[in-house]
Amino acid sequence: MSDVKPLSGVEASLTALAVSLRGVTKVYDNGVMALGPFDLVVRKGEFISLLGPSGCGKSTALRLIAGLSAASSGTVRMSRHEGPAQIGHGVGFVFQEPTLMPWASVRENVRLPLKLGGVPKAEGRARADAALASVGLADFADAFPRELSGGMKMRVSLARALVTDPDILLMDEPFAALDEITRFRLNNDLLALWRSLGKTVIFVTHSVFESVYLSQRVVVMTARPGRIQADIRIETVEPRGEEFCTSAAYSDYCRKVSAALAPSYSGQSML
Repeated sequence: MSDVKPLSGVEASLTALAVSLRGVTKVYDNGVMALGPFDLVVRKGEFISLLGPSGCGKSTALRLIAGLSAASSGTVRMSRHEGPAQIGHGVGFVFQEPTLMPWASVRENVRLPLKLGGVPKAEGRARADAALASVGLADFADAFPRELSGGMKMRVSLARALVTDPDILLMDEPFAALDEITRFRLNNDLLALWRSLGKTVIFVTHSVFESVYLSQRVVVMTARPGRIQADIRIETVEPRGEEFCTSAAYSDYCRKVSAALAPSYSGQSML
């Protein structure tokens, strides 16, 4: 078994790496090999997307990086960490579902990681309010999840991931269940947050369109066991905006990513 290990000071400073996975495999107790061998390098401040068919190990890779699961072999290394990565300690995780506590206010949902970490209540409330403001929900701190739309609930989940000021933000198909208009709006808001906060973002998606719009790199994975089929850099003028979606460059990148993805799909939609 391999644990998440810190990048050495020399390695981190020379390469400015945030995450390094080398020869990583994941075999579950039932014998299914979900991932690997898998090699991935992510530099500090990058926004990358993991794209691939269902069951190819995208979410597994995120869980290994977050320290929520251990690799069967290989090494997962993180910058700045002196031990396994932990949610709220250098890594923020946004899951597919918001997973909010229905009995707690929006503020208290966001404050939860700080509360668990022993941060004083007054400081935690102030940091929660700041995180909510960063995702456009400053006026909803006292609301309850049942009073929010699906998009607003996901914003709360994002605020909760950001409240600990993580270096790395892991996002597991956070917008997949939302309508197209809300999803596109949240894509734009996420890009704005990434530019302003300078986080490293690793984003899982099934959408070619979304991956090309958001990412600096699209990492295309094979069918299970997940390996890297292609690593495609998206080179555009920054900051990119809605005009990018109607550009010839965007269409070209979508075709390139789709072509790389096609061998891994068995009749499933790639968009």
